[in-house]
Amino acid sequence: MAAINDLISQIQDETLRNRIQEEVSKMAKQKKFGLVFEEHMPESTPLYDMPIKRGCNVMRRDSKDDKSIYVVLKIEGDTVVCVKSEQKDEAVTFELKDIVRVAEFGESIYPYLKPLDSVCNAPDSDLWYTLIEADNYHALQLLEYLYAGKVDCIYIDPPYNTGAKDWKYNNDYVDGADAYRHSKWLSFMQRRLRLAKKLLNPKDSVLIVTIDEKEYLHLGCLLEEMFPEAIMQMISSVISFKGSARKQQFTRLDEYIFILVFGEATIQRLPLSDEWRMNPDDERATHLTWKYLIRSGSAGFRERSPGNFYPVFFTTEGKYHSVGEPLPLGTDRTTVIPPEGTFAVFPVDTQGREHYWNINRDKFLEYKSKGYIKFGRPTKNGVPITFLTSGEIRKVEDGTYKIDGYADDGSIISSNEVRDIMPGTQWRIKSHDATRQGSIRNKVLAAISTDELDHIFDTDGVFED
Repeated sequence: MAAINDLISQIQDETLRNRIQEEVSKMAKQKKFGLVFEEHMPESTPLYDMPIKRGCNVMRRDSKDDKSIYVVLKIEGDTVVCVKSEQKDEAVTFELKDIVRVAEFGESIYPYLKPLDSVCNAPDSDLWYTLIEADNYHALQLLEYLYAGKVDCIYIDPPYNTGAKDWKYNNDYVDGADAYRHSKWLSFMQRRLRLAKKLLNPKDSVLIVTIDEKEYLHLGCLLEEMFPEAIMQMISSVISFKGSARKQQFTRLDEYIFILVFGEATIQRLPLSDEWRMNPDDERATHLTWKYLIRSGSAGFRERSPGNFYPVFFTTEGKYHSVGEPLPLGTDRTTVIPPEGTFAVFPVDTQGREHYWNINRDKFLEYKSKGYIKFGRPTKNGVPITFLTSGEIRKVEDGTYKIDGYADDGSIISSNEVRDIMPGTQWRIKSHDATRQGSIRNKVLAAISTDELDHIFDTDGVFED
């Protein structure tokens, strides 16, 4: 509407101008089917390698508040005299190093891919990965030359239009000239989705787009309008288990994932962990089950198996130290003197009643050496100890569960699952928690030998700023 209003204001005949303005205002108030927004909103692309010349468009390089486009009037040494493109009479002066040349959307530019670096760890592999650092619109345009209709999957994590000013890219897609505050963001998305549609294989592909509550309704309508041939579902995924507090609003826990499948593409069952289950009360095991070492219940008191009543010693930091000898029945456990700098943990419940361990001392030492014993965090009641039963150990030793590594306490780490799961549309997955950035990477690095660390790269740094 901003462009139309500007054109109407140029009509010399006042009567005609007022009449047209009146009719246009009526049209603007009419509700139409489908998503209606203003598609003319401009964008600009920084051209960092292009020289700044008289007459070209520029903008301030690092300003978070001033996104205005200026026209260069003259260059005087290290300073540049400019005017805003819409205000030719107010000149301003900038340092040459503080501005960057820009191209407005629709202006002809000729982008190219400039190789910066490469790493080759498996020259005979068919799998190669390329990171393109660029304005995503122009990057998609370039890919269209070679890969139109050939792409199997596109994942889009766009700006969420939160209004934040401290992002590298524009995260404040609201224009003062918009009658509808979402127009600029929708126009931004529409242009890129058009290119994505050209790249995707219409016979077998998937498009994935993440978003939060500010734009998910509008994005959903836009996707339905642009991809009527696709089967679309929306996933709600918890990205902060603590939540993000909103003043006088419900605490925000989740974001949304739109998944669009094309042609013969389908959602498949996969071997996944228990947290992907729709029913949390489903107790069928799909991964290694660790059982508490203490034998609880009325049948598990000390006198039933006195040979399994022995101390396990831990350092003051809660680290495993050693295991003591079994105490004869009738011997007071408080008479045991722990090694220096340690404390003893016995099979005693929270009420102080003495039980026994599920395995004897020799079996404990054997299991500990193989990684079948796990220690929890120290509590006021001691240190929780769990172990693998003989049935679970058989699954490890016959290869049903693959050993991926060992934890700090020496216990095995296994992520191999045995049952295929079809996830629901509500995800509560720990690895999706945005507040735990880097935790998965650190867990992986802990299980890798130092000889292999030369080939590990921290990709967090690529996307943080």
